Amino acid sequence: MFSALPLVKSLILLGSLAASEVAWKNLHTSVAYRDIDQAAKYIGAGAATIGVAGSGAGIGSVFGNLVMGYARNPGLKQQLFSYAILGFALSEAMGLFCLMMAFLILYAF
Repeated sequence: MFSALPLVKSLILLGSLAASEVAWKNLHTSVAYRDIDQAAKYIGAGAATIGVAGSGAGIGSVFGNLVMGYARNPGLKQQLFSYAILGFALSEAMGLFCLMMAFLILYAF
């Protein structure tokens, strides 16, 4: 079903090429692969930083609702503030995790 003839022809042609031409072809393809890998790193890091925008929206929502809670019930000011700080910390942690992953993609891999 499969023929070995194309393989034999390619080996014969490869034998006729000079060693410098073969080395140049290998160098040329490895540079292209490095460029693709570098582009993939930048795309991955950019995608990982999208979570930082979500973190910013979450923090804005937490403090916006804190102001609304103060307006509705000023007597619960201390309890509402502690809940707001907890919500801020959790939202900020998610944003920092996304940023950490972006830096890991760029500099560790």
